Amino acid sequence: MKDRPLPLCLTAMALCNFFILLSCSVARHHLFQSGGYDLGIFDQAVYLISRGEFPFSTIRGIHILGDHAAFILYPLSLLYRIVPSVYWLFGIQALALTLGALAVYHLALQVEIDSGRARTIAAAYLLYPAIFNANLFDFHPEVLAVPLFLAAILCIRSGKLWGFLLCLGGILGCKAVLSLNVVALGAWLLLFESRRVERRCQVAGWLAIATGSAWFGMAAFWIIPHFSGSEPAAVSHYSYLGSSVPEIIQNLVLKPTLVLGKVFSLDTLFYGFLLIIPVAWGLSWRHWDPWIPALPTLGLNILSSNPAYRDLVHQYALPVVPFLFLAVIENAKAVPFWFCPVKSRKAALTWSLLAFLALAKYPFFGSIYLQSLDTWQATREALAHITTQGGVLTTHEISPHLTHRQVIYFTDEIRFKGSPPAQWDPFDYVLLNSRHPGWRSSPEFSQTLLAALQKETSFQLLYHRDGVYLFSRIRQEL
Repeated sequence: MKDRPLPLCLTAMALCNFFILLSCSVARHHLFQSGGYDLGIFDQAVYLISRGEFPFSTIRGIHILGDHAAFILYPLSLLYRIVPSVYWLFGIQALALTLGALAVYHLALQVEIDSGRARTIAAAYLLYPAIFNANLFDFHPEVLAVPLFLAAILCIRSGKLWGFLLCLGGILGCKAVLSLNVVALGAWLLLFESRRVERRCQVAGWLAIATGSAWFGMAAFWIIPHFSGSEPAAVSHYSYLGSSVPEIIQNLVLKPTLVLGKVFSLDTLFYGFLLIIPVAWGLSWRHWDPWIPALPTLGLNILSSNPAYRDLVHQYALPVVPFLFLAVIENAKAVPFWFCPVKSRKAALTWSLLAFLALAKYPFFGSIYLQSLDTWQATREALAHITTQGGVLTTHEISPHLTHRQVIYFTDEIRFKGSPPAQWDPFDYVLLNSRHPGWRSSPEFSQTLLAALQKETSFQLLYHRDGVYLFSRIRQEL
């Protein structure tokens, strides 16, 4: 297949999508709706790496590699050397999600789908609700894996083995658990793709299985425990299966009833419905094999005790998206849009648009994102009074505005066990919002902190307006 220039309409659509995604994430951040989990964690880590400092996330309480072994944060830190700004993360995330549409378009052309239908599938990708919703939910390195999975398949079908390996390296650097998807991708290449391009797919398949397996073992059993001092954080979401990765794997085999109860449930059925309905017009049971690389993510999401893993609001569904659209492409290659009520490109786009309107979380900008608007101006003014790089204690939602420092904590009532910090020494500033105490905090806990600070002789009230309080450490004159 010869490279073709992008159609003007697809280029315009991609540019519009990029600016919409970027504008929405920036607007959410400015409305103080982003959070320490997870934007503050990654912004602090990338900032510290860019400064050559130890990337210890005080919000998580671990070295950043102890989180998900996301070594891709290290090359991202080069951007912070130009200008240290969280907007790099928003821009990279919006760009990555948008580039996925271009990869989908080229994959469709590669299997000789006409340009019109290829544009329709690419547009459906941009309208897929999880794309918009994950972009809103702070920043997560695994978002970058979405176009990389698609590019990896594009490379191997084009005979570019080194490009394929480069994509795999990027995917593995985004999040350790994606190594399972890489292994499944290798199995898919061996079992199904090798029928089309036998030699290179066999080599690529074995390389994917080997690198994915090796990285999973290194990350789960050495890197993450070494840098965090404990099991991978996600293990807690599978506590009914065990308290460690080996124990969970063992119980998956020895106690199948625990798994079957989760798999065959209304919760799982509804999750599958959410994933499929936006592109139901383009799927068929006849072309199911592209789902194979998504099976590890589907399994982990279904088995998790955390319901956030089974919605389209958070980022957990994203590793499924590349293979969902690969299935759409495979079906479109074989037959016209098969679902009876949807027989045209216009009808398919209408279907996807209706699914976007029903499931995308754009209404948040007119509801929950405006809940703290009454203290917006006061919070901005308080932030302007923080002029040094000293440690800060603040709310979950304000914290990502102050993460370019070595010490940043948010008022986590669970972490502090409902009491003020035993030591105020790490903090030069404490910024509280008594009207909107934030995630993992309560009005009562906020009042407890205020009362303790008012009695603390080493702090003074520097700013107060509309329930926003900024305390600063009293500096001793030499």
